[in-house]
Amino acid sequence: MLKIGITGGIGSGKSTVCRLFEKLEIPVYYADDRAKLLMHEDAVLRQQLIEVFGSNVFRTDGTLDRGYLSGIVFKDPRQLTKLNDIVHPAVFEDAKAWQTLQAQKGCLYTLKEAALLYETGSYKSLDKIIVVTAPESVRIQRVMARDKIGKEAVLARINKQMPQAEKVKRADYVVQNLAWETLNIQVSEIDEHLRYLAKVPPKNSSN
Repeated sequence: MLKIGITGGIGSGKSTVCRLFEKLEIPVYYADDRAKLLMHEDAVLRQQLIEVFGSNVFRTDGTLDRGYLSGIVFKDPRQLTKLNDIVHPAVFEDAKAWQTLQAQKGCLYTLKEAALLYETGSYKSLDKIIVVTAPESVRIQRVMARDKIGKEAVLARINKQMPQAEKVKRADYVVQNLAWETLNIQVSEIDEHLRYLAKVPPKNSSN
């Protein structure tokens, strides 16, 4: 089974592209969603968060206080690094287990969607990478509308991420997310190529 990564800057439309792959019956692992779930449900991860950030990181009802945690990590890059050092390894292992399960089901390939595939180094465990792109002006408008925040706040988030051009340089496939019609075509073409690669045996295979 091929393990494919899909990434892109904020507002590029990764989730939209993933939903198109899901319509083609391709399983998608959403790393950010799984990270949130693990921080709630994984006892070891919860204890690590409490040890590093204090007991107030969880509310009295046991739920993660994301506002409290964000207030700590986004003001201090060192605290953000600590959070990533705790969460990313847990997500990596969770993704591996999920990929193994999908392989057992006979899937030709899977997608792992994550904003920080390159930054965390998790791209090294994947066979191919898809990068979703869009013009910065379009990305800004999308995030402003989605998160109800101003342009400066969006630009601050964009500037903290790896530049889109750098991600494109490293990509095996690039999806330009501008128009719905062309988006469908691009996804279909990538899907067709990945299915072909998944079915072709290795060059030196004796089978």
